[in-house]
Amino acid sequence: MPSFNELYGRLVKATAQDASEEELKKIRKEDFDPHQLECLLNPEKYPLVWRVGNCNCSDDDKTSCLGRCLFDALEIDENGNVAVFDDKCVGCSECIDNCKSKKLVASKDVLPVLRELKKAESPIFAIIAPAFISQFSTQVTPGMLRSAFKALGFTGMVEVALFADVLTLKEALEFDATIQTDQDFLLTSCCCPMWIGMIRRVYHQLVPHVPGSVSPMVACGRTIKHLEKDAKVVFIGPCIAKKAEAREKDVADAVDYVLTFQEIQDVFDFTGIDPAKMEEDDRDHSSRAGRIYARTGGVSEAVKNTVRRLNPDRKIKVHARQANGVPACKEMLNDLKEGKNTSNFLEGMGCVGGCVGGPRVLIDRQVGAEHVDVYGDEAAYPTPLDNPYVIELLHRLGFETVESLLKESDIFTRRFD
Repeated sequence: MPSFNELYGRLVKATAQDASEEELKKIRKEDFDPHQLECLLNPEKYPLVWRVGNCNCSDDDKTSCLGRCLFDALEIDENGNVAVFDDKCVGCSECIDNCKSKKLVASKDVLPVLRELKKAESPIFAIIAPAFISQFSTQVTPGMLRSAFKALGFTGMVEVALFADVLTLKEALEFDATIQTDQDFLLTSCCCPMWIGMIRRVYHQLVPHVPGSVSPMVACGRTIKHLEKDAKVVFIGPCIAKKAEAREKDVADAVDYVLTFQEIQDVFDFTGIDPAKMEEDDRDHSSRAGRIYARTGGVSEAVKNTVRRLNPDRKIKVHARQANGVPACKEMLNDLKEGKNTSNFLEGMGCVGGCVGGPRVLIDRQVGAEHVDVYGDEAAYPTPLDNPYVIELLHRLGFETVESLLKESDIFTRRFD
Protein backbone atom coordinates (compact mmCIF):
# COMPACT_ATOMS: atom_id res chain seq x y z
CA MET A 1 0.00 0.00 0.00
CA PRO A 2 1.37 3.49 -0.86
CA SER A 3 2.71 5.49 2.08
CA PHE A 4 1.00 8.37 3.85
CA ASN A 5 3.58 10.81 2.49
CA GLU A 6 2.91 9.65 -1.06
CA LEU A 7 -0.83 10.13 -0.61
CA TYR A 8 -0.30 13.57 0.91
CA GLY A 9 2.06 14.67 -1.86
CA ARG A 10 -0.19 13.51 -4.68
CA LEU A 11 -3.29 15.17 -3.24
CA VAL A 12 -1.56 18.47 -2.49
CA LYS A 13 0.08 18.59 -5.91
CA ALA A 14 -3.17 17.80 -7.72
CA THR A 15 -5.23 20.30 -5.71
CA ALA A 16 -2.59 23.04 -5.91
CA GLN A 17 -2.35 22.60 -9.68
CA ASP A 18 -6.14 22.94 -10.01
CA ALA A 19 -6.88 19.33 -10.89
CA SER A 20 -10.43 18.55 -11.88
CA GLU A 21 -12.80 16.85 -9.45
CA GLU A 22 -12.65 13.74 -11.63
CA GLU A 23 -8.86 13.58 -11.34
CA LEU A 24 -9.09 13.97 -7.57
CA LYS A 25 -11.70 11.24 -7.35
CA LYS A 26 -9.38 8.94 -9.30
CA ILE A 27 -6.63 9.44 -6.72
CA ARG A 28 -9.08 8.86 -3.87
CA LYS A 29 -10.24 5.56 -5.39
CA GLU A 30 -6.73 4.15 -5.60
CA ASP A 31 -5.39 1.71 -3.04
CA PHE A 32 -4.79 4.18 -0.23
CA ASP A 33 -5.59 3.74 3.44
CA PRO A 34 -9.15 5.18 3.80
CA HIS A 35 -8.40 6.51 7.30
CA GLN A 36 -5.36 8.44 6.08
CA LEU A 37 -7.36 9.84 3.18
CA GLU A 38 -10.20 10.94 5.45
CA CYS A 39 -7.75 12.65 7.85
CA LEU A 40 -6.21 14.67 5.01
CA LEU A 41 -9.55 15.67 3.51
CA ASN A 42 -11.28 16.52 6.79
CA PRO A 43 -8.60 17.22 9.42
CA GLU A 44 -11.00 19.14 11.67
CA LYS A 45 -12.75 15.85 12.54
CA TYR A 46 -9.61 14.22 13.92
CA PRO A 47 -7.06 14.79 16.69
CA LEU A 48 -3.96 16.92 16.08
CA VAL A 49 -1.81 13.79 15.95
CA TRP A 50 -2.68 11.04 13.48
CA ARG A 51 -1.62 7.42 13.64
CA VAL A 52 -0.80 6.30 10.10
CA GLY A 53 0.08 2.71 10.89
CA ASN A 54 0.49 0.31 13.80
CA CYS A 55 2.23 1.95 16.75
CA ASN A 56 2.80 -0.48 19.60
CA CYS A 57 4.98 1.68 21.84
CA SER A 58 4.78 0.67 25.50
CA ASP A 59 3.56 3.02 28.20
CA ASP A 60 6.27 1.49 30.43
CA ASP A 61 8.94 3.03 28.20
CA LYS A 62 9.34 6.66 29.31
CA THR A 63 11.41 7.46 26.22
CA SER A 64 8.63 6.44 23.81
CA CYS A 65 5.76 8.56 22.50
CA LEU A 66 3.51 7.41 25.35
CA GLY A 67 6.09 8.16 28.00
CA ARG A 68 6.91 11.64 26.72
CA CYS A 69 3.37 13.09 26.84
CA LEU A 70 3.08 15.60 29.69
CA PHE A 71 -0.68 15.95 29.28
CA ASP A 72 -1.78 12.27 29.37
CA ALA A 73 -3.21 12.64 25.86
CA LEU A 74 -2.14 9.14 24.72
CA GLU A 75 -3.32 5.69 25.72
CA ILE A 76 -3.29 2.13 24.39
CA ASP A 77 -6.53 1.16 22.63
CA GLU A 78 -8.21 -2.24 22.57
CA ASN A 79 -6.03 -3.32 19.63
CA GLY A 80 -2.77 -2.49 21.39
CA ASN A 81 -2.22 0.70 19.38
CA VAL A 82 -1.56 4.25 20.53
CA ALA A 83 -4.69 6.43 20.56
CA VAL A 84 -4.86 10.22 20.98
CA PHE A 85 -7.31 12.15 23.15
CA ASP A 86 -8.09 15.31 21.19
CA ASP A 87 -9.38 17.20 24.24
CA LYS A 88 -6.09 16.69 26.11
CA CYS A 89 -3.55 17.14 23.30
CA VAL A 90 -1.89 20.58 23.11
CA GLY A 91 0.18 19.80 20.01
CA CYS A 92 3.61 19.81 21.61
CA SER A 93 4.93 17.23 19.05
CA GLU A 94 6.83 15.26 21.71
CA CYS A 95 4.97 12.05 20.81
CA ILE A 96 5.64 12.50 17.09
CA ASP A 97 9.34 13.13 17.63
CA ASN A 98 9.72 10.18 20.02
CA CYS A 99 7.48 7.53 18.45
CA LYS A 100 9.79 4.55 17.96
CA SER A 101 7.44 3.10 15.35
CA LYS A 102 7.48 6.41 13.42
CA LYS A 103 3.76 6.05 12.83
CA LEU A 104 2.54 9.34 14.33
CA VAL A 105 2.25 12.47 12.18
CA ALA A 106 0.97 15.99 12.74
CA SER A 107 -2.42 17.12 11.47
CA LYS A 108 -2.27 18.86 8.10
CA ASP A 109 -4.71 21.58 6.97
CA VAL A 110 -3.28 22.08 3.48
CA LEU A 111 -6.10 20.51 1.45
CA PRO A 112 -8.97 22.44 3.12
CA VAL A 113 -7.01 25.69 2.71
CA LEU A 114 -6.38 25.01 -0.96
CA ARG A 115 -10.08 24.26 -1.44
CA GLU A 116 -10.99 27.58 0.20
CA LEU A 117 -8.56 29.43 -2.08
CA LYS A 118 -9.97 27.67 -5.10
CA LYS A 119 -13.58 28.58 -4.18
CA ALA A 120 -12.66 32.22 -3.45
CA GLU A 121 -16.10 32.82 -1.96
CA SER A 122 -14.86 35.28 0.67
CA PRO A 123 -11.70 37.24 1.54
CA ILE A 124 -8.98 34.93 2.84
CA PHE A 125 -6.12 36.41 4.87
CA ALA A 126 -2.80 34.78 5.69
CA ILE A 127 -1.61 35.86 9.14
CA ILE A 128 1.98 34.97 9.82
CA ALA A 129 3.83 34.43 13.11
CA PRO A 130 6.72 36.72 14.12
CA ALA A 131 9.12 33.79 13.67
CA PHE A 132 8.63 33.90 9.88
CA ILE A 133 11.57 36.14 9.03
CA SER A 134 14.14 34.32 6.83
CA GLN A 135 12.30 30.98 7.15
CA PHE A 136 11.77 30.86 3.38
CA SER A 137 15.35 32.04 2.53
CA THR A 138 17.31 35.07 3.65
CA GLN A 139 16.51 36.62 0.27
CA VAL A 140 12.76 36.62 0.94
CA THR A 141 11.63 39.93 2.37
CA PRO A 142 8.27 40.35 4.12
CA GLY A 143 7.07 42.22 1.04
CA MET A 144 8.02 39.36 -1.30
CA LEU A 145 6.27 36.89 0.98
CA ARG A 146 3.14 39.04 0.94
CA SER A 147 3.18 38.92 -2.86
CA ALA A 148 3.66 35.14 -2.80
CA PHE A 149 0.56 34.71 -0.65
CA LYS A 150 -1.43 36.90 -3.02
CA ALA A 151 -0.21 34.75 -5.93
CA LEU A 152 -1.65 31.72 -4.11
CA GLY A 153 -5.02 33.47 -3.94
CA PHE A 154 -4.93 35.07 -0.49
CA THR A 155 -6.47 38.51 -0.16
CA GLY A 156 -3.47 39.68 1.81
CA MET A 157 -0.88 38.87 4.47
CA VAL A 158 -0.89 40.36 7.96
CA GLU A 159 2.08 40.17 10.33
CA VAL A 160 0.91 38.92 13.73
CA ALA A 161 3.73 41.01 15.22
CA LEU A 162 1.42 44.04 15.04
CA PHE A 163 -0.93 42.25 17.43
CA ALA A 164 1.98 41.17 19.60
CA ASP A 165 2.42 44.94 19.95
CA VAL A 166 -1.17 45.29 21.18
CA LEU A 167 -0.82 42.41 23.64
CA THR A 168 2.51 43.77 24.87
CA LEU A 169 0.75 47.01 25.66
CA LYS A 170 -2.08 45.16 27.40
CA GLU A 171 0.26 43.08 29.55
CA ALA A 172 2.40 46.10 30.39
CA LEU A 173 -0.75 47.86 31.60
CA GLU A 174 -1.69 44.74 33.60
CA PHE A 175 1.76 44.67 35.18
CA ASP A 176 1.68 48.35 36.06
CA ALA A 177 -1.77 47.99 37.65
CA THR A 178 -1.16 44.68 39.44
CA ILE A 179 2.42 44.57 40.70
CA GLN A 180 2.41 46.68 43.85
CA THR A 181 4.60 44.67 46.25
CA ASP A 182 7.74 42.57 46.02
CA GLN A 183 5.62 39.43 46.44
CA ASP A 184 3.35 40.08 43.45
CA PHE A 185 4.04 38.35 40.12
CA LEU A 186 2.46 37.78 36.71
CA LEU A 187 2.87 34.91 34.25
CA THR A 188 2.69 36.04 30.65
CA SER A 189 -0.39 34.80 28.80
CA CYS A 190 0.44 36.11 25.36
CA CYS A 191 2.34 33.74 23.25
CA CYS A 192 2.78 30.01 23.70
CA PRO A 193 -0.20 27.62 23.92
CA MET A 194 2.01 24.90 25.42
CA TRP A 195 2.97 27.23 28.29
CA ILE A 196 -0.67 28.15 28.89
CA GLY A 197 -1.66 24.49 28.62
CA MET A 198 0.85 23.53 31.31
CA ILE A 199 -0.46 26.21 33.66
CA ARG A 200 -4.14 25.42 33.10
CA ARG A 201 -3.87 21.63 33.22
CA VAL A 202 -0.91 20.86 35.47
CA TYR A 203 -0.34 23.99 37.59
CA HIS A 204 -3.91 25.24 37.86
CA GLN A 205 -3.30 26.97 41.21
CA LEU A 206 -1.20 29.54 39.33
CA VAL A 207 -4.00 30.57 36.94
CA PRO A 208 -4.93 33.68 39.02
CA HIS A 209 -1.52 35.10 38.15
CA VAL A 210 -2.18 34.89 34.38
CA PRO A 211 -3.60 38.09 32.81
CA GLY A 212 -6.79 37.53 30.82
CA SER A 213 -5.33 38.11 27.37
CA VAL A 214 -5.71 36.19 24.14
CA SER A 215 -2.65 35.34 22.08
CA PRO A 216 -1.49 37.62 19.23
CA MET A 217 -2.78 34.98 16.77
CA VAL A 218 -6.29 35.13 18.23
CA ALA A 219 -6.21 38.93 18.47
CA CYS A 220 -5.21 39.18 14.82
CA GLY A 221 -7.86 36.73 13.61
CA ARG A 222 -10.62 38.37 15.61
CA THR A 223 -9.64 41.85 14.44
CA ILE A 224 -9.71 40.81 10.78
CA LYS A 225 -13.14 39.24 11.22
CA HIS A 226 -14.37 42.35 13.06
CA LEU A 227 -13.29 44.57 10.17
CA GLU A 228 -14.09 42.07 7.35
CA LYS A 229 -17.27 40.25 8.39
CA ASP A 230 -17.08 37.31 5.96
CA ALA A 231 -13.31 36.84 6.00
CA LYS A 232 -11.50 33.54 6.47
CA VAL A 233 -8.23 33.53 8.41
CA VAL A 234 -5.28 31.15 7.99
CA PHE A 235 -2.49 31.31 10.58
CA ILE A 236 0.99 30.24 9.47
CA GLY A 237 3.61 29.45 12.09
CA PRO A 238 6.29 27.11 13.42
CA CYS A 239 4.33 24.51 15.41
CA ILE A 240 1.19 22.38 15.65
CA ALA A 241 0.39 23.72 19.14
CA LYS A 242 -1.31 26.64 17.41
CA LYS A 243 -3.63 24.14 15.73
CA ALA A 244 -4.69 23.06 19.22
CA GLU A 245 -5.17 26.65 20.35
CA ALA A 246 -7.31 27.45 17.31
CA ARG A 247 -9.69 24.63 18.33
CA GLU A 248 -10.17 25.80 21.94
CA LYS A 249 -13.86 26.61 22.40
CA ASP A 250 -13.51 30.11 23.83
CA VAL A 251 -11.24 31.31 20.98
CA ALA A 252 -12.39 29.08 18.11
CA ASP A 253 -14.03 32.08 16.43
CA ALA A 254 -10.67 33.65 15.54
CA VAL A 255 -8.81 31.39 13.10
CA ASP A 256 -10.24 28.99 10.51
CA TYR A 257 -7.10 27.03 9.62
CA VAL A 258 -3.52 26.70 10.86
CA LEU A 259 -0.62 25.78 8.60
CA THR A 260 2.97 25.25 9.67
CA PHE A 261 5.92 26.78 7.85
CA GLN A 262 6.60 23.33 6.40
CA GLU A 263 3.04 23.00 5.11
CA ILE A 264 3.09 26.37 3.34
CA GLN A 265 6.50 25.51 1.88
CA ASP A 266 4.87 22.36 0.44
CA VAL A 267 2.24 24.58 -1.21
CA PHE A 268 4.88 26.89 -2.66
CA ASP A 269 6.79 23.87 -4.01
CA PHE A 270 3.75 22.22 -5.63
CA THR A 271 2.49 25.47 -7.17
CA GLY A 272 5.90 26.50 -8.44
CA ILE A 273 5.79 29.80 -6.56
CA ASP A 274 9.21 31.02 -5.41
CA PRO A 275 8.80 33.86 -2.88
CA ALA A 276 12.36 35.04 -3.61
CA LYS A 277 11.29 35.91 -7.17
CA MET A 278 8.19 37.89 -6.20
CA GLU A 279 7.84 41.67 -6.30
CA GLU A 280 7.97 43.77 -3.17
CA ASP A 281 4.72 44.61 -1.40
CA ASP A 282 6.12 46.22 1.70
CA ARG A 283 3.87 47.42 4.51
CA ASP A 284 5.74 48.00 7.74
CA HIS A 285 3.39 48.19 10.76
CA SER A 286 4.94 46.45 13.79
CA SER A 287 7.40 47.75 16.37
CA ARG A 288 10.54 46.06 17.64
CA ALA A 289 8.57 44.82 20.65
CA GLY A 290 6.16 42.76 18.55
CA ARG A 291 8.81 41.38 16.22
CA ILE A 292 11.03 39.89 18.95
CA TYR A 293 8.21 37.76 20.40
CA ALA A 294 9.58 34.94 18.25
CA ARG A 295 12.58 34.18 20.46
CA THR A 296 13.13 33.43 24.13
CA GLY A 297 13.14 36.58 26.25
CA GLY A 298 11.34 38.62 23.61
CA VAL A 299 8.06 38.93 25.50
CA SER A 300 9.82 39.89 28.74
CA GLU A 301 11.95 42.49 27.00
CA ALA A 302 8.96 43.94 25.17
CA VAL A 303 6.84 44.21 28.33
CA LYS A 304 9.74 45.60 30.37
CA ASN A 305 10.47 48.38 27.86
CA THR A 306 6.78 49.21 27.48
CA VAL A 307 6.25 49.43 31.27
CA ARG A 308 9.19 51.81 31.38
CA ARG A 309 7.52 53.96 28.72
CA LEU A 310 4.15 53.81 30.48
CA ASN A 311 5.42 54.69 33.93
CA PRO A 312 9.10 55.67 34.07
CA ASP A 313 8.87 56.62 37.76
CA ARG A 314 7.30 53.43 39.14
CA LYS A 315 9.27 52.01 42.09
CA ILE A 316 8.92 48.31 41.27
CA LYS A 317 10.56 47.52 37.95
CA VAL A 318 10.01 44.47 35.74
CA HIS A 319 12.25 41.70 37.03
CA ALA A 320 11.79 38.93 34.50
CA ARG A 321 12.67 35.25 34.40
CA GLN A 322 12.39 33.15 31.27
CA ALA A 323 12.18 29.43 30.61
CA ASN A 324 12.24 27.70 27.24
CA GLY A 325 11.53 24.09 26.59
CA VAL A 326 9.03 21.99 28.56
CA PRO A 327 11.54 20.77 31.22
CA ALA A 328 12.69 24.34 31.97
CA CYS A 329 9.09 25.57 32.14
CA LYS A 330 8.22 22.79 34.60
CA GLU A 331 11.24 23.66 36.74
CA MET A 332 10.25 27.33 36.87
CA LEU A 333 6.62 26.58 37.72
CA ASN A 334 7.69 24.08 40.40
CA ASP A 335 9.88 26.78 41.94
CA LEU A 336 6.83 29.06 42.03
CA LYS A 337 4.81 26.38 43.85
CA GLU A 338 7.61 25.93 46.38
CA GLY A 339 7.96 29.66 47.05
CA LYS A 340 11.38 29.97 45.43
CA ASN A 341 10.41 32.71 43.00
CA THR A 342 12.28 36.04 43.03
CA SER A 343 10.85 37.49 39.79
CA ASN A 344 7.68 39.49 39.18
CA PHE A 345 7.20 38.63 35.49
CA LEU A 346 7.65 35.09 34.23
CA GLU A 347 7.80 34.07 30.58
CA GLY A 348 7.54 30.50 29.37
CA MET A 349 8.08 29.07 25.90
CA GLY A 350 7.38 25.41 25.20
CA CYS A 351 10.18 25.16 22.63
CA VAL A 352 13.90 25.66 23.22
CA GLY A 353 14.80 29.05 21.80
CA GLY A 354 11.16 30.14 21.66
CA CYS A 355 9.04 30.04 18.51
CA VAL A 356 12.15 30.09 16.31
CA GLY A 357 12.85 26.64 17.80
CA GLY A 358 9.41 25.27 16.97
CA PRO A 359 9.16 21.72 15.58
CA ARG A 360 8.06 22.88 12.11
CA VAL A 361 10.58 25.65 11.44
CA LEU A 362 12.66 25.56 8.26
CA ILE A 363 15.95 26.95 9.61
CA ASP A 364 18.18 26.44 12.66
CA ARG A 365 16.76 28.12 15.78
CA GLN A 366 19.94 30.10 16.52
CA VAL A 367 19.98 31.46 12.98
CA GLY A 368 16.28 32.21 13.28
CA ALA A 369 16.79 34.13 16.53
CA GLU A 370 19.58 36.20 14.97
CA HIS A 371 17.37 37.15 12.02
CA VAL A 372 14.47 38.00 14.34
CA ASP A 373 16.74 40.39 16.27
CA VAL A 374 17.91 42.04 13.05
CA TYR A 375 14.32 42.44 11.90
CA GLY A 376 13.44 43.88 15.30
CA ASP A 377 16.28 46.39 15.09
CA GLU A 378 15.01 47.48 11.67
CA ALA A 379 11.59 48.44 13.08
CA ALA A 380 10.73 52.12 12.93
CA TYR A 381 9.34 52.10 16.49
CA PRO A 382 10.82 50.60 19.68
CA THR A 383 7.59 49.97 21.64
CA PRO A 384 3.83 49.79 20.97
CA LEU A 385 3.36 53.20 22.60
CA ASP A 386 5.58 54.70 19.89
CA ASN A 387 3.77 52.88 17.09
CA PRO A 388 1.05 55.03 15.45
CA TYR A 389 -0.42 51.97 13.72
CA VAL A 390 -1.24 50.42 17.12
CA ILE A 391 -3.00 53.59 18.27
CA GLU A 392 -4.91 53.87 14.97
CA LEU A 393 -5.93 50.21 15.14
CA LEU A 394 -7.20 50.55 18.70
CA HIS A 395 -9.27 53.58 17.72
CA ARG A 396 -10.79 51.66 14.80
CA LEU A 397 -11.74 48.88 17.21
CA GLY A 398 -13.43 51.28 19.61
CA PHE A 399 -10.71 51.74 22.22
CA GLU A 400 -10.65 55.47 22.92
CA THR A 401 -7.57 55.33 25.14
CA VAL A 402 -4.65 52.97 25.64
CA GLU A 403 -5.80 52.36 29.22
CA SER A 404 -9.14 51.02 27.96
CA LEU A 405 -7.28 47.83 26.99
CA LEU A 406 -7.59 46.85 30.66
CA LYS A 407 -11.34 46.51 30.25
CA GLU A 408 -12.84 43.24 29.05
CA SER A 409 -13.37 43.10 25.30
CA ASP A 410 -14.64 40.60 22.75
CA ILE A 411 -11.35 40.79 20.85
CA PHE A 412 -8.45 40.83 23.31
CA THR A 413 -9.80 39.18 26.48
CA ARG A 414 -10.18 35.54 27.53
CA ARG A 415 -10.82 33.83 30.85
CA PHE A 416 -8.43 31.21 32.18
CA ASP A 417 -10.54 29.14 34.55
